[in-house]
Amino acid sequence: MTKTLQRLLGIGDWRETAVSQETANRRNLRLLIQLRWLAVAGQVATILLVHFVMGIRLPVFWLLIAPAGLALVNLVSVPLTQRRDAISDQELMLALLADVAALTWQLFLTGGAANPFVALYLLQVVLGAVLLAPVYAWSLIGVTSLCFAGLGVFNRPLNLPPDSEDALLSLYMQGSLICFLLMAVLLVLFMTRINDNLRARDAYVADVRQQATEQDHIVRMGLLASGAAHELGTPLASLSVILSDWRRMPMLKADADLKQDMDVMQAEVERCKAIVTGILMSAGEARGQAPMRTTMGRFLNEVVQGWSARDARVRVEVTAWTGPDPSVIADPALRQVFGVLFDNAVEAGARRIFVSPVVRDGQLEFAIRDNGPGFPATILERLGKPYNSTKDRPGAGLGLFLLVNVMRSLGGAVEASNPPAGGGEVRLILPIAALAPQEMSDD
Repeated sequence: MTKTLQRLLGIGDWRETAVSQETANRRNLRLLIQLRWLAVAGQVATILLVHFVMGIRLPVFWLLIAPAGLALVNLVSVPLTQRRDAISDQELMLALLADVAALTWQLFLTGGAANPFVALYLLQVVLGAVLLAPVYAWSLIGVTSLCFAGLGVFNRPLNLPPDSEDALLSLYMQGSLICFLLMAVLLVLFMTRINDNLRARDAYVADVRQQATEQDHIVRMGLLASGAAHELGTPLASLSVILSDWRRMPMLKADADLKQDMDVMQAEVERCKAIVTGILMSAGEARGQAPMRTTMGRFLNEVVQGWSARDARVRVEVTAWTGPDPSVIADPALRQVFGVLFDNAVEAGARRIFVSPVVRDGQLEFAIRDNGPGFPATILERLGKPYNSTKDRPGAGLGLFLLVNVMRSLGGAVEASNPPAGGGEVRLILPIAALAPQEMSDD
């Protein structure tokens, strides 16, 4: 199967579009940055509270080095998440190790393992277990355990007031309460945001699976259509030869009515052959017709003229281009997209169709508006879903379904609405690069 068929029908491993671990890490790092700002504010407030309110003398300058360092880490991390689409597990691990290092430094200056805030190591472990791969989460447990053990040996004792054991116990309980509140607030904020991320991921995965199901449906339809086109090619060629022979026979040529009927039959056979050729071109089997370089304006005019020749009752008007007329490859898939839209407008009762093309920010945008009754609400709600149609006949609703998936495979999008002026409007948005001349080498 050729690359053109794969691009047209959207064939490919749907897992390539799933949320990658590195992309999830980028979101998690942004979440960690937000939590770190809260931690910095909490650390500064706690240091000042203990020193000035609780009366415990602390090395304030040296302790404030830790939140200042974390603020610097955030200032470095923010542009990193903006410039890059993915963050590795190693980089996320380093970010958590920076928090562990800051906490260890503060605990070293304030009593070591005897400090009630040593429980904040558990917060780092919880974050690591949720954000990191298992190997890094276990590594973080090992690092925090070593830090805890080291603080039991190496530390600077607190300069506590010479009060009774009850006073010291009261101070310890107050510190534990502050530590608990800080951990609880950060964990609630963190887990709430993580749950939001998980729900967004599940919705995305469900959408990807739906697209995979639709693409599988399209593949089967494409293979069936391609096979049918091959099968129809031979009888159509035979009919064309027979009609040509009949038209040369003097006895048949003498009958004016019969001659007119044969002309109509020949025209219909040629139309069927053109349809078969279009199907095979869409499947990457162009029957000797090479892709053609043209401009988007010329291509659009050819599409409109070719379609208008089929139904003279409907008038299709193309407005002048706004902006440059880009050079493109005449893609049969895009030709069929316009054909489906025009056919649907006529079936809905439209007699005038307006096509407004524009080039904006590297995107081709086409607004196709008609003077019909507009789209029913059910169609707009389920745009692009198979068999989504108000027509009561087998197979109805596949046109828009195929159209949306063809545009998606080309990197574009489809929007539908009912403008206030009446009728229905479909907007096609397509990157110019999808039809650039270099695409000729895809086959």
